[in-house]
Amino acid sequence: MVNFGYTLMTEQSGPKALVRDAISAEEHGFDFEVCSDHFSPWLTSQGHAPNAWTVLGAVAHATERVGLYTYVTCPTMRYHPAVVAQQAATMQILSDGRFTLGLGSGENLNEHVVGKGWPTVERRQDMLREAIEIIRELIGGELVNWRGDYFQVDSARLWDVPDVPVGIAVAVGGKKAIDRFAELADHCIAVEPDKELVDAWWAARRVDNGARAGRVVGQMPVSWDPDRAAAVERAHEQFRWFAGGWKVNADLPTPAGFAAASRFVRPEEVASSIPCGPDLDAIVEAVRPYWEAGFTDVALIQIGGETQEKILEEAAEPLLEALRDASR
Repeated sequence: MVNFGYTLMTEQSGPKALVRDAISAEEHGFDFEVCSDHFSPWLTSQGHAPNAWTVLGAVAHATERVGLYTYVTCPTMRYHPAVVAQQAATMQILSDGRFTLGLGSGENLNEHVVGKGWPTVERRQDMLREAIEIIRELIGGELVNWRGDYFQVDSARLWDVPDVPVGIAVAVGGKKAIDRFAELADHCIAVEPDKELVDAWWAARRVDNGARAGRVVGQMPVSWDPDRAAAVERAHEQFRWFAGGWKVNADLPTPAGFAAASRFVRPEEVASSIPCGPDLDAIVEAVRPYWEAGFTDVALIQIGGETQEKILEEAAEPLLEALRDASR
């Protein structure tokens, strides 16, 4: 059975609105909620970037049922992995075991702000691997002393360790990343419905009896609106950066850079890749490739912070019913 999630998109809403929307998303039937962890929005038109961990702490207190994820945190530059381990352990306690730590190798947009430069993707993945090893030891309650290639930890111990271990999900974009992280992670995060990548993950994660171990989590933007023209305009204004793809988007340093890189993207091009308007069947068909590729969980992003209440009140329940019926 596929789980369907709601995205707390910190780039387009302030902290109080995000908590309000998280409560509503749970009430309207979403299975889980993922929260982006950015220092800056991609485009100035989005207009927000509150601290994800503070928001998630409030959401954990305000909700009861939904799973919660960071989607995703980079534990190598803006945060030291020891700090991420402490944050994750605390979140797991606050959420009564509902939290999954989603990790990735980061984007220049968010990580350059601490003045440490921007390494190559190979180096970032090496840093991420070492960071996960540190986080694993700390959230297990061990006293950790670490001297690695990238990080140092001196006599660190977490004093509040959750009874339910923190699951770790890692964003992967290809076979090399799977080879590096499958043995360290519990779950996979992937940015597109690539069946070959998902099959490679499942093959790497099979346990002795041949059963699949872990989950594969994806995310897809939609621009629901009763007025299709308004939906297309909003998607173009706030989400045209999406067309660049991960390899481009990971390296751009500022919203001005994203604006320049996407200045020739036309509204009709955005609408061809993101379902826009009131047609729920179109959204279902856009999500279908994810479960057909082997994803177990798919989170939806509703574009436009000002539209969250409207989609949750008017469209969430029939959309979730249609998605669940189609994915059975």
